[in-house]
Amino acid sequence: MEAVRQGITRLTVTEAHTARAVGSGTLEVLATPVLASLLERAAWQAVQEELEEGRTTVGVSLELRHNAPTPIGGKVTAVAVLTAIEGRKMTFSLSASDDAGEVAEGTHVRVIVEGSRLEQKAAARRS
Repeated sequence: MEAVRQGITRLTVTEAHTARAVGSGTLEVLATPVLASLLERAAWQAVQEELEEGRTTVGVSLELRHNAPTPIGGKVTAVAVLTAIEGRKMTFSLSASDDAGEVAEGTHVRVIVEGSRLEQKAAARRS
């Protein structure tokens, strides 16, 4: 993965994406948890196709500053740029903007895992 890896996701905010709808507040603006999910998806998409079959990445940390509100109908673009790889750990620089400008920035760390092994570990925690 020598070339710059970047993932981009887009969302038009609907009522279902608001803080009121997801239970993170009372306002009819883009909810921070929805924005976080959009940014994580961008990071995952940036590298997923480069991984060996059966491998994927999981998020292990997220630092997010949600600096501006996006209203219903607003179009959000989330960008994740891979900035470092250390063994299985991948670090991403995050940004999001809407039609009026920047709405968020942050960093995200994902770790490469064997998908089936992680699911087995999760299943073992049920008992």
